[in-house]
Amino acid sequence: MKVAIVVFPGTWSDDDCMYAMHQVGADPYKIWHTEKSLNNPDLVIIPGGFSYGDYLRCGAIARFSNVMKSVTSFSKSGGPVIGICNGFQILCEAGMLPGVLMQNDSLQFRCQDTYLKPNSNALSSPFLDKLDRDTPLKIPISHGSGNYFVDGKTLDILENQNRIAFRYSNEFGDIDQKYNPNGSINNIAGILNESGNVLGMMPHPERACDELLDSTDGNAIWNSIIEVVRHKE
Repeated sequence: MKVAIVVFPGTWSDDDCMYAMHQVGADPYKIWHTEKSLNNPDLVIIPGGFSYGDYLRCGAIARFSNVMKSVTSFSKSGGPVIGICNGFQILCEAGMLPGVLMQNDSLQFRCQDTYLKPNSNALSSPFLDKLDRDTPLKIPISHGSGNYFVDGKTLDILENQNRIAFRYSNEFGDIDQKYNPNGSINNIAGILNESGNVLGMMPHPERACDELLDSTDGNAIWNSIIEVVRHKE
């Protein structure tokens, strides 16, 4: 499976994503933000980092890069796209996902393990379809602006359309505000677009891909998309 990893000035998680893709047997390559072609990938990853130094707002400048037109077109054709951390912020700024990522309610940068409960009622998505929806995933966060927020009307739409992908929980899957590391509304850790082929999430599944990292739970997400893509071939 060919995986395009988009790199902006300030991206720092691209090599982590390359490593994770090799771990699950994919064929990753990098795409610089000025390029217009994605070179026919099966999956696009927008990794974490501080694109353009996070000036103005996180992801606000990156959305205007040449490559984002191709990413948008790829997603509209049904291609799977995942934005991780800063990548999630970029997807929101680009209008590919609703909402905004604000400063953590603690006003602190948080780098820690978290548990994510997959939404058992989430709509069909290549990133979720092969997951065990009853099993929380141990995946770390590393961000200062991961506090996801939408207005009440949009939140109702996300909930009613089952577009919440993950919520912050404890290791047993219990969802409570005390397990929320950044203040995100309704403990939201990841959301989907209307078609389910675009996922934005703040935690880093590429940092949970090897036993040396104390978790391989991120591979569940990567293996899900690989299995779905291969099934379509």
